[in-house]
Amino acid sequence: MDFVWEQYGLSYPEAVQTLLGIKAAAPVSEHQQKERQPFELPPRNDNMRRVYAYLIKQRCIDREVLHHFAHRGLIYEDAHYHNAVFVGTDKDGHPRHAHKKSTSLSDSSFRANQAGSEAAFSFHHVGISDTVYAFEAPIDMLSFISIYPEGWQEDSYVALCSVAEHALLRLLEDNQNIRKIVLCLDNDQAGRQAMDRIAATLAERGYDDVSVLLSQYKDFNEDLVSQNEGDDLSCKGLQL
Repeated sequence: MDFVWEQYGLSYPEAVQTLLGIKAAAPVSEHQQKERQPFELPPRNDNMRRVYAYLIKQRCIDREVLHHFAHRGLIYEDAHYHNAVFVGTDKDGHPRHAHKKSTSLSDSSFRANQAGSEAAFSFHHVGISDTVYAFEAPIDMLSFISIYPEGWQEDSYVALCSVAEHALLRLLEDNQNIRKIVLCLDNDQAGRQAMDRIAATLAERGYDDVSVLLSQYKDFNEDLVSQNEGDDLSCKGLQL
């Protein structure tokens, strides 16, 4: 526990969740909101070599897609632990959320939200169309865009960083033109149950164009990696 707590700069509850492998985020109570720590982004490293290597060579994310978000400061490498940091902003562009994912091959399971992050403002992209795609994790979102890159910037995408709907509801509130919602959570029991629950919540709020798009494997990153493994130019063999 102490190692996880100190090594990754987590709060005690985050360290417990990491060790238990909990991915679902419980709704934040009013009491918890009052006790939320001030939000600060993790310090930035002076380069992104490890993040680029991990996301492109190991996760097969398209370089141009990654560059789009990195150029805008929405993906970077933290200075202390070299985690990939996925930044979520409010509608004015102010950072309000950060999701950290280990780039270490020896500890690739680590992921956690930065202390003080607000669930309603997780990693996302807002386009001009009436469609939004919702995912559990930032890497799933980037993988989907890498699989379907044609005109991707026109649509909107949000990584919930959990199976809770806070960020999706906020994105819909801030972008009244979006009426078509595609739920792309993990193709497992927890993901499918969450999509049923979120769809019911959306229906209660008057959204009648809600659909589900399942990955072939557990998630869209597994789909992306599988596609590249069958190619002579496997992402794991690309030179950076």
